[in-house]
Amino acid sequence: MTPTLVRHHLSHAGPSARVDLWARARDWSEIQERMLVPLYEAVYERLEVGSGTRMLGLGCGSGLALLMAAARGAAITGVEPSSRERLALARQRLLPETWGARARADTRLLDGSPGDAADAETPAYTLVTAFEPVGCLAGDSEGLGELLRGATPLAGHGASVVLAGWGPPERCTTSAVLRATGLADPPQGTGSRRPAHRDDLEEVAERAGLRPDGSGRVACPFGYADVDSAVRGMLSTGLFDTALSATDPAQVEKEVTEALHPYQRPDGTVWMPNVFRYLIARVP
Repeated sequence: MTPTLVRHHLSHAGPSARVDLWARARDWSEIQERMLVPLYEAVYERLEVGSGTRMLGLGCGSGLALLMAAARGAAITGVEPSSRERLALARQRLLPETWGARARADTRLLDGSPGDAADAETPAYTLVTAFEPVGCLAGDSEGLGELLRGATPLAGHGASVVLAGWGPPERCTTSAVLRATGLADPPQGTGSRRPAHRDDLEEVAERAGLRPDGSGRVACPFGYADVDSAVRGMLSTGLFDTALSATDPAQVEKEVTEALHPYQRPDGTVWMPNVFRYLIARVP
């Protein structure tokens, strides 16, 4: 099987200190993270992830993508540089005290940069992931190139790099919610909302010295039991962190709640169709 590399990224500037970061991480883990399962599955199927895979997850969050790869037999290492709360939840999911005898001894979860995953005694990674989608907020891909440049030396020649991005705004209900609230629209600069461009992922890959080698689109609808769950899930993505840093969190929750009403069904559930894109590139 050809060696492989991929990415994780949905949180950005970080919310106000008034926000309970542990509650936010739990909302991500329990409500929102599963919405990206179709994306993970599509990539793993296409790249034939299995017992021969050594996977490095960049921005691994609370570890669901890693867990799915481990269930396929992959050896996994996760790096989470921005949320200790999410990383703690990943450790609960993946380390031996949770899995017991079924845990793999080569599972590692690290608080730091890709360089912290370097291990001279083991072979190169065959899969490096960066699954958190970029392309919804201006500047949200700026740190991705640096992460990739730090990770590619740890991957083998010909390894795949798979980057994830939001699909066209007309195919993503979440974009309509952002427009309706206006909360993700500061006047200028990083954090302002802007539509994804077709070649965003290719540009990131090429700047990191990688060669694009295929892409795909995946439907990832956001489905919630009720409006309260939808608000908690949406806020956990990091898309509203700029507003949370500048405004009363209660007001942000109110605006998001109102923006979600058009997507509430008669039974109280909330259904938001979205499409995500992934790009496969190769390590030279």
